[in-house]
Amino acid sequence: MKTEKKLKVTQVKSSIGRLKNHKACLTGVGLRRVGHSIEVQDTPSVRGMLNKIRYLINIEEV
Repeated sequence: MKTEKKLKVTQVKSSIGRLKNHKACLTGVGLRRVGHSIEVQDTPSVRGMLNKIRYLINIEEV
């Protein structure tokens, strides 16, 4: 069984005043507020969402 990579994503900037589709990416990934951290699977669809909002988040490999 192949283990998938995981990414730790932390929101570091507020979503106030941002584009609607960027806010949708934040909620789609599961981030709610500044300082909130989550672990997500490293898949192409998730990477695409994270690349769109990379100026609002920090990404670390777990």
